Amino acid sequence: MAEIRSYRDLLVWQRAMDLVVHCYEAVTNLPQAERFGLVSQIQRTAVNIPSNIANGHGIGITNQYVHHLALAHGSLMLLETLFHATERLQFLAPATVAAILQETAEVGRMLNGLMRSLRNQSS
Repeated sequence: MAEIRSYRDLLVWQRAMDLVVHCYEAVTNLPQAERFGLVSQIQRTAVNIPSNIANGHGIGITNQYVHHLALAHGSLMLLETLFHATERLQFLAPATVAAILQETAEVGRMLNGLMRSLRNQSS
């Protein structure tokens, strides 16, 4: 197992960054009227996930790290909700939303595993 020297070494951060790219790509064709609505909120929420992972890792205090990972997880749930909304509003194809939700599920599992590992280390 490789040594973690930076948040950039974390697989969960890498996957979250991939998710950011895919979210930006997915919303490029949403209606212009949603540019400052759903598009903006999806983009900000997606970027928030790896940002909180990096922030928590950078603090270096386990309980703060777990707190930031929990914030990232909350943003992940918000992102899922926003994509469900785009599907219900028929702004995105169900297949596009399903692909994003598959990625959010993977990042969610990884976040949960990292939080569990950190909590076990601090016990």
